[in-house]
Amino acid sequence: MNSLKERFGDDLVILAFPCNQFGHQENTATGEELLNSLKHVRPGNGFISHIDMMFQKVEVNGSNAHPLFKYLKSVLMYPSDDGESLMGNQSFLIWSPVLRTDISWNFEKFLINKQGVPVKRYSKKFETINIAADIEALIGKQ
Repeated sequence: MNSLKERFGDDLVILAFPCNQFGHQENTATGEELLNSLKHVRPGNGFISHIDMMFQKVEVNGSNAHPLFKYLKSVLMYPSDDGESLMGNQSFLIWSPVLRTDISWNFEKFLINKQGVPVKRYSKKFETINIAADIEALIGKQ
C-alpha cells in the first residue's frame, strides 16, 4: 500500500478497517494500537504505514457486518481475480450467517472511485501493487 500511496499521492486515499473475524488474528483494541504493532512488531523496524485513515475495528461478515461492507459486498459480490471467495478451512468461519459473498480473509481490497462507487474487489491473494493499473485507468476516466 505504501508504494501505491507514494506513486499516486493525493489521487489515492487508503482507508483501513481492522477486523478480528479471521482466525482472531487482530486482537488489538484500537487502530492506533495496530499502527504501533506495524511499526514495532510486524513488520517492525520502524515501519510507518501511509494509509490516510485507520478506523476502529469492525465486523465485515455476518449479521453484525458494518453497513459499509454490506454495501460493498452487495455491489461487488466476488473478488475479480479469485473464483474462491470463502476460505478453505471452515473452522475459521466464526460468523453467521455465512454467505458466498463474504470477505474471505484480511487484506481483501476494494477500489472505489471519487464519487464513492465501488469499482473492483480483489482477493487476499491479489498483490496490492498490481492494483496500480486499475488506479491509473480510474484516474484517467475522472
